[in-house]
Amino acid sequence: MVSTPPLPRPLRDAGRPCGVWLGPTAGAELELVRDAVGDRLDLVECGALVDAAAWESAGGRRPALVLLAAECPGRWPLDAVVEIARRWPLATLLGVATSLGEGRRRSGPLIAGIEEVAWCELPGRLECWLAELATGRAGALAAPATARREERILEALDSLMAIERGDHHAPVWLAGSRGADLEGLADLLTLAGRRVGGTTPGRPPLDLAAQLLLWDVVALGPDDLAWLRMVAANRPGLGIVLLESFPRGDSTQAALRAGAAAVVGRPVTLEALEGTLRRLERLARETKGPTGLGAAAPRR
Repeated sequence: MVSTPPLPRPLRDAGRPCGVWLGPTAGAELELVRDAVGDRLDLVECGALVDAAAWESAGGRRPALVLLAAECPGRWPLDAVVEIARRWPLATLLGVATSLGEGRRRSGPLIAGIEEVAWCELPGRLECWLAELATGRAGALAAPATARREERILEALDSLMAIERGDHHAPVWLAGSRGADLEGLADLLTLAGRRVGGTTPGRPPLDLAAQLLLWDVVALGPDDLAWLRMVAANRPGLGIVLLESFPRGDSTQAALRAGAAAVVGRPVTLEALEGTLRRLERLARETKGPTGLGAAAPRR
C-alpha cells in the first residue's frame, strides 16, 4: 500500500516554527504529545521520510524541528536517521520515546547524536526551546549532535537562565510524601526564578489557596485520583502538575480527566519542569483556565 503525502497548506502563522512528525501517532502517549506540540508548531505528520520529502517538494516549509516518534525501542535504524539528517541538515532531530522505551532512554540514547525525549517531557521542553528562539538563541534542543548528555544538561541550564524571568510568575505550592524530594523541587523552582508559595507533606489540602500546584505523587493510585478530583473540584482554575515515577498513557489520561493539567516523569529536569509551568501559564492566559497535556490541538 502506497501512502499519500500530506498536501501543502497555507501558513497559520509565518512566525511559528515548522515541525515534521515522522512515524506513528497511534496510542495514548503519542496522541497526547502529538496534540500538545501541534499546538505550538506548524506541524505536518508523515509516516515516513519519503512522504515528508514529497510534501516539502510540493511546496511545504523546511522544518526547524524533526520529531522521530518511536512506539518501541529500535524504531529508527541508524541509516534512516542519517538519511533524515542529510535531508534537513539544519533541523533539530529529536526522538520521542514512549514508556516502552523508558529504561533504554534513561540508560543512554540508542543512536549517538540523537537525543531521546520522554513523551511527557517534550511539551514542556518545547515551551522553553521556543522561548529561547524568541531571544535569538538556538536553545538546548538544538545542541550539536556530538554533544554528550552532560553537555546537553549544562546547555539547558544556561539557556534557561537566558529566558525572561521575573516576579510575574505565580507562586508554586509543593506537595508530596518525601521531604528531601520537596526540598529538591523547591531548589529547582528557585533556580528557575520562581517562588514557593508553601509546602505540604503528603497530599495537598482541599482548601489550597494557590494558582499552581506541583504534587510529587510518585506512583499514582486510585486514592490519589479520588483526592485529585476533590482538589480540582474545590479549586476551579488551579493548575495541577503531577510528578510520577513512570507515567503511562492510560494513567495520564485518568489524571487529566480527574483535573490535572499535566503529568511529568520523575526525576524531573529543570527545563522540563519550568517549561511545563510556563505552558500552563500561557494556556491559562489564552483560554482563561488551565489546559492539560492532552489539550486537543486542531487536527491538520
